[in-house]
Amino acid sequence: EAEAEAEAQEEAEEVPETAELNRIDVDSLREHVGDVVRLEGEVVSVRQTSGPTVFELRDETGVVDCAAFVEAGVRAYPEIEADHIVRLDGEVRLRRDEIQVETESLVELEGKALGAVETRMDEALDNRASPETTRLLADDDAVTEIRDDITDAATAIRRAVLESRPVVVRHDATADGYVAGAAIERAVLPLIESEHATADAVYHYFDRRPLEDGVYDMNDATKDATRMLGDRERHDEKLPLFVFAAAGSTAASTDGLELLDIYGAPRVVLDGRPADEEVVDEIGSLVTVEQRTATTVAANVAAAVNDDVWDDLEHLPAISYWDDTPSVYADLAAEAGIDEEMARKLREAIALKAFYQSYEDKRELIIDLLFEKRTGLAEQVSEQFETKMDAALDTATANLDEREIDGATVTVLDTEAYTNEYNFPPTRLLLDELARRLDVDAVIGVAKDELHIRTEAALDLEAVVASLQLSAPEAGVSNPGARQPKIEFLAGERDAVLDAVVDAVAEQIAAPSA
Repeated sequence: EAEAEAEAQEEAEEVPETAELNRIDVDSLREHVGDVVRLEGEVVSVRQTSGPTVFELRDETGVVDCAAFVEAGVRAYPEIEADHIVRLDGEVRLRRDEIQVETESLVELEGKALGAVETRMDEALDNRASPETTRLLADDDAVTEIRDDITDAATAIRRAVLESRPVVVRHDATADGYVAGAAIERAVLPLIESEHATADAVYHYFDRRPLEDGVYDMNDATKDATRMLGDRERHDEKLPLFVFAAAGSTAASTDGLELLDIYGAPRVVLDGRPADEEVVDEIGSLVTVEQRTATTVAANVAAAVNDDVWDDLEHLPAISYWDDTPSVYADLAAEAGIDEEMARKLREAIALKAFYQSYEDKRELIIDLLFEKRTGLAEQVSEQFETKMDAALDTATANLDEREIDGATVTVLDTEAYTNEYNFPPTRLLLDELARRLDVDAVIGVAKDELHIRTEAALDLEAVVASLQLSAPEAGVSNPGARQPKIEFLAGERDAVLDAVVDAVAEQIAAPSA
């Protein structure tokens, strides 16, 4: 009897009761404006204003700001930190059409009370994070094979939103990368709006940041790590979920992904190519498929994340293919009012805008092009794309060096001499276009200390590099692990490397028919 009395007293001390209040859910607060209510949940963040201390509280239904005032600029409840599970009593108020709770009592839960809230929130989070169905955009066997991976990625993204974990999308600064990133953005922003009471939550909990060449290197990772650690230190923010679209799947991203892994930041990769072995272990959720674009993958993931935006996503895959668009996606776009000609114009417009201010997300401009479908804007920007591309192609084709070796035709462009580094189109887009237009086996673009290869033939780049290391041992030849075949070397050995590359590529192309 004495033990039972002591246990009862201990539990009473764990959670002081300020009043006999029934607990309510965050999502029902609008029904209780003016009432004193009780909330239980996790403190997502704590921020000190010049007036009150604001605790952002999350339960299994949503998130709300709770203001606690001692005196201007003084931290209220200094013992309460982010990640604490708490019980809060306060009056529900409406300020600028946003719900806020004026805190009267706030205590950290312990023991059985803590366990009960954690269990309730985890179960609810699991149920809410899992998509009800993974309904694919089209009847595409290649994508159907990765349905489970799509579900896993969508669950990870939905869970991040529900946990008040920021979502950072890192994507290639190309048409495919931008459209893939925009697909995820389109799905996630409404979920953040519905989850958080504050109007600026979509800027606070979501960010989209383009990457150069689709590579997540140490420079990018250091910027991200510095920002996320600073946000954690200053605002008690959770580490973000990083979603890579048309990026992060190559060996060149290994160091950057490893840095995120050291800090435990979760990582999702969505791409239209298999991931290199070097990075597979650094990725939490991997969704890739061959012979499809990253946008095709990302749009299907986005549809699973938020079925309400399904109609906004149907035309996106077709925009991302420069040629040979799978008929199922061309048909899907046509049903959404985007025919082949308009898909081309949108693709070109996005490609042009991806080049300028390449590190900016250009959210509103991309929305106007992709979702508001302002065709006048797309047509105008597309015309600029064609004018600039045609001028670059005229210069390039007048200065091509075509070589015939063992029956293979290899065309070489000196990109340092016959392109402008700071003008549109970028070298990789120009080389892509040359490869599509020229009737040759391979196109090689050579700069001061690097060269790029475009070919439809199966190319063993490692074998090419190994051959170069033997024939030009002083050139410091290496494969940086880029998204498309690329070789780096010492500028002083440029001519020797170029000749050796042409021979090695021609040999591989000619070998199957030899």
